[in-house]
Amino acid sequence: MKFGQRIRSTLYAEWSDQYLDYNGLKRDLKDNAGNGPQGMRRWTEGDEAAFVKRLEKELLKCERFQVGKADELSTKITSLEHQVTQLVQSYDQSQIQLDPQSQAQSQSQSQSQVDEDFAAEADQDEDDEEEDEEDERARDDDDAMSEASYDEKFKDLEEEVATLVADVHDLALYTKLNFTGFVKIVKVSRKVTGFNLKSYFSAEYLDKHPFYKYNYDGLIVKLSRLFDLVRTRGHPIEGDSAAGGTQNAFVRSTTKYWVHEDNIVHLKLAILKQLPVLVFNPSKEFEVKDSAITSIYFDNEGLELYLGRLEKTEGAEAIRLRWYGDVSNKTIFVERKTHREDWTGEKSVKARFAIAEHKANDFIAGRLTMDDEFDELVKRGKKTVKEVDSMKQLANEVQYAILTRALSPVMRSFYNRTAFQLPGDARVRISLDTELTMVREDDFDGKPRAGKNWRRTDMGIDFPFDEVDAKDKEVFPYAVLEVKLQTQLGQEPPTWVTDLVHSNLVTPVPKFSKFIHGCATLLPERVELIPFWQPQMDRDIRRPADPETAKKVAIERPHSANVSSTSGTNSVPSPTQRYEEPNSEGEDDEYLVHPSHNEVKRLNLPPELIRQAQEAREERENNLKELAATGKAPQPVRRESTASQRDYGLRLDIDPLQPSRSYDKKYSLLDPRSLQKLFKAKQSDQNDRQPPLAEEGESDDEARPLPEGNGVEYTRVHAPADKRIAIPVRIEPKVIFANERTFLKWLHFGILIGGIATTLLNFIEPTDRIGLISAGMFTLTALLSLAYAAGMYTWRVFKLRRRDAGNYHDPYGPTFLCAVLVASVLVNLILRLKQL
Repeated sequence: MKFGQRIRSTLYAEWSDQYLDYNGLKRDLKDNAGNGPQGMRRWTEGDEAAFVKRLEKELLKCERFQVGKADELSTKITSLEHQVTQLVQSYDQSQIQLDPQSQAQSQSQSQSQVDEDFAAEADQDEDDEEEDEEDERARDDDDAMSEASYDEKFKDLEEEVATLVADVHDLALYTKLNFTGFVKIVKVSRKVTGFNLKSYFSAEYLDKHPFYKYNYDGLIVKLSRLFDLVRTRGHPIEGDSAAGGTQNAFVRSTTKYWVHEDNIVHLKLAILKQLPVLVFNPSKEFEVKDSAITSIYFDNEGLELYLGRLEKTEGAEAIRLRWYGDVSNKTIFVERKTHREDWTGEKSVKARFAIAEHKANDFIAGRLTMDDEFDELVKRGKKTVKEVDSMKQLANEVQYAILTRALSPVMRSFYNRTAFQLPGDARVRISLDTELTMVREDDFDGKPRAGKNWRRTDMGIDFPFDEVDAKDKEVFPYAVLEVKLQTQLGQEPPTWVTDLVHSNLVTPVPKFSKFIHGCATLLPERVELIPFWQPQMDRDIRRPADPETAKKVAIERPHSANVSSTSGTNSVPSPTQRYEEPNSEGEDDEYLVHPSHNEVKRLNLPPELIRQAQEAREERENNLKELAATGKAPQPVRRESTASQRDYGLRLDIDPLQPSRSYDKKYSLLDPRSLQKLFKAKQSDQNDRQPPLAEEGESDDEARPLPEGNGVEYTRVHAPADKRIAIPVRIEPKVIFANERTFLKWLHFGILIGGIATTLLNFIEPTDRIGLISAGMFTLTALLSLAYAAGMYTWRVFKLRRRDAGNYHDPYGPTFLCAVLVASVLVNLILRLKQL
């Protein structure tokens, strides 16, 4: 899809004159560079200067609109929040006045006043009394009208808030489209004119007008607060933000997803319509640093903790120091995560305690214990004795592990987290981590990155950390979404969560770990075993949206709003407008796969061509029906998921809402030996449908086919040289016992055959040659079975210790032993028959 067509199909019509004039710029390049009606001529420096001037004008236009619209939206949110507060206060005041007890008191006072007035003015005529009664009825009608109009006013506010949500969505899309447009038009300029404008324009203009770096988190937090205020009619749920639910029996599942940067704002807005943004200090104005989270992970030179977490061994630990906000925060949390296998009956736990930043070095070196610190908490009444004892044990165990296992800071992870949760209710908790970056902290290669301090001091929270050497950091290309569901036994997750995780906005990646990815990427020379997702990082995780699912998570404007387009859907150009865009080398004219019922709007073709296309399709379908009736219809070809430009993938259908342990068995399919037969069966079909390679210089990301479906897309990947892909394998005690039972069964078999051989030797004559031969055959069979039992038991034990995901079945050994046993019996039988 050409980028000019992409802008036109996704822009918000009311802002159409504020977008980058991509088509006009491209047309000028073609005309002035000799591809237009002016004929061939050389592109001069004057032409280049004029073109740069126009680019600057377009850039300033986009920046002014983006900044102005963001300020306008922020002002509208504040104004609406004030209106809601006033409306709620007015309504609460009217409710107090209409309270039954207040009404009774008011009626009592009114009645006494009426009696006094009647006694004082007994000569008042009946006409005056009737007028008083009419006035009272009118006042009652006014009270009823104000109460009825309360809900109506809130409905109007809901529509205004929905419009603001759509505006934020469209503004984020506006920013992305225009920035991409500037990048692409500079590429087109180089191809057409030969002038390399990229570095100059980026340094002199884009970096000085970084409208594309606008952080929407502040707007989203304010919008979430307003949305929650309107949704709850001015009485949002209050509670401890760190508290959990009150369920006694629950099932908790945690699943992680990758989110492409194009879908981040859309995803946040879709979630806040159901859950508010979790803010720990509502009285404080939101700052970007409030969402920053930094963790420093510990390990030794052998990466012992990394391997334990990667292979999910029982008791595997992760030790880290974490702080929230920027580096000025002096409170550091020492955390330990411990993995527990299901067969132990225990749950994986995360425990932590706080320590002052200036004491971290002494604690890590073993010069300081936390006992006195924790005892002081008991004296001040902040902790109970039981809680302090648990904290002491944790601190001592962490310190002991650091000292005995030679642990040191290895890797730092940084990200900005947006959490969605009802305060005090942990049944549904969703967190989205953006700008994820991993940075080396170790000195394994002799480079003192942190010196004698426990963390390096040459960086803060300024993403993307330009001050850090590129070799020492890994900027993760996607956001990470984590969905934690805590539902009662037998209860289904909320429908909106199911719709969200099955949409094209997210891609499930169970068992993803920031610590594991950071070590595997930043320490390749020390890592032999890598996670399954690392060889697939170059795959495009985007895929076309399913119409039904996309509709459920779409950001739509209220139908009553007087707008000309709907956010999240394509704007339909007027039939009188003719779309033209100059052709450009390297741009693909192919469209993405879209629902057929929307192709008229998507293609924007003349009615005659649309009619011809529909007739051709109907004719083809009729031919297929006729072939099907005669039994000659071709077999339908199942489309494979395309995850890269070079090779096809294997889809592993999973339920994204299941806990991560449910994937262990399906991950074994990734073992190359387990997949060998499946790949052989599909190889010929895949070769026939191999997608063409993208041409060099392709300028639009959307030109490549995207994977389809709602499942995880796994491709036929190969580990890099001298690396192995870790396949999660669960080793439970019953597996060990099963191996031992198999060993004992074969021993029993060998002893029985050995007993037969011993019996023959004891009850035959010494001169019986046939008996001696038969006894020898049975003895050989017994010895072979005993050797086979011992060998297979040892082989399987070593495979279990290595947590090998390969095949443990032996299809040849038992067959061979049975053949030897049958041969022994036949030899004895044949020799005895010949003796007769």
